[in-house]
Amino acid sequence: MIGLISFGSAHRRTINCATSLDFLRSGMDLILRNARLPDAARGDPLVDIGIEGGRIVAIEPKLRADRRAERDLGGALTSAGLIDCHIHLDKAFVFDRTAPEPGRLADSVRRTSKVKHGFTTADVHARASRVLARAVAQGTMRMRTQLELDPIVEFRTFEGVKQAIADFSSMIDVEICVFPEEGLTNNPGTEELLAAALDRGVRVIGGAPGSDTDHAGQLERIFALAKRYDCDIDLHIDFGNEPKDMDLDIVCRLCDRDRMGGRVTVAHVTKLSTFPLAQQRAIARRIGDAGITLTVLPATDAFLSGRDQTANVRRGVVDGNMLIEEGANATLGTNNVVNAFTPFGDCSLLRMANFYAHIVQVSSDEQIRACWDMLTARSARMLNLTDYGIAVGNPADIVVFDATDPVQAIREIRQPLCAFKRGRQTLEWSRPKLLRDENHSAT
Repeated sequence: MIGLISFGSAHRRTINCATSLDFLRSGMDLILRNARLPDAARGDPLVDIGIEGGRIVAIEPKLRADRRAERDLGGALTSAGLIDCHIHLDKAFVFDRTAPEPGRLADSVRRTSKVKHGFTTADVHARASRVLARAVAQGTMRMRTQLELDPIVEFRTFEGVKQAIADFSSMIDVEICVFPEEGLTNNPGTEELLAAALDRGVRVIGGAPGSDTDHAGQLERIFALAKRYDCDIDLHIDFGNEPKDMDLDIVCRLCDRDRMGGRVTVAHVTKLSTFPLAQQRAIARRIGDAGITLTVLPATDAFLSGRDQTANVRRGVVDGNMLIEEGANATLGTNNVVNAFTPFGDCSLLRMANFYAHIVQVSSDEQIRACWDMLTARSARMLNLTDYGIAVGNPADIVVFDATDPVQAIREIRQPLCAFKRGRQTLEWSRPKLLRDENHSAT
């Protein structure tokens, strides 16, 4: 009998003891032995994971099979690949091209817009490839990238990112969300570009109403495009310093009207963090009732928030743990890498979760496990994935970390040791080896 994945109240994945039929045992390509699964309780036995044809065919202790390759994981944390649910491949690694910050005001959109004129397909391809290589090296195996479309870049960025995605398709699955960073109702020609991308098969449409002269008008058009093309929605909204004029109210209403629950994501929403806690919780419940996911982007939001302050500078990072407590779905993403919005980044989602936990001041094991879920099962829920997780029948997309459990992995920012995409090894890291001077004893 084959054990299946089940979801608890917090959508944490648990795996029952799984056995496989004899005809599966004889044909396995690879067995990963002595794996410690993310939801294993203390004292649970280690398990072996049998892989055939790129899929998981068995999960059980001391798996017996003939004609196979093996790898002993030695009790290391073994998980489905991490998911970066919000990143910008097209404008990564352009910080050195942008003008210096004008004092305390980052002015990131304008500074980036000026360098977009020089983007070529080859340039975007090269920079996106750098990001994907770093992400794969940090244990990420699925991704949703935001991609700007407007008359400045036309389809140059789209083609460059598509090429990079194709180049790395054996290591990471990447979904594109096209959106109008510099406005829609006030930017002629942009809607036609978005529709053309949807005609080419893109199935996520985004928005940035804060850059539009007509916030509500842009959101209405985005929801109309989503309805016409049957796509999901992923919005950049409510980046600001004061608890007022929330576009989130419009998004919730449109989501209810068009019955889009489970298919709408909002990102940033830094205004939410400026409300009193009781109101934050009420808004979180409204988000949950509408079936909307909120993606927290700690690096960018912390770097850009509070630029109007010089003392007691606000953090501007939404407490995703609080949203989860109130019944909403929350995820964590990288957002920007080495550009005017975030001049830093190594594409490590564990580092991002650790940074986030510092900012929102969560520390218990239960809270840190919720951070892990924001990088894994909750992001899978946001992307509506039906084949994610360590379970019989799913793709063998597996990453092994130098840790015993998710809490240690995030607390100590433990690196991956190896990874397998559809059963083929795609990554190898070595544990550091300290070279002692034998002539001197350690103190």
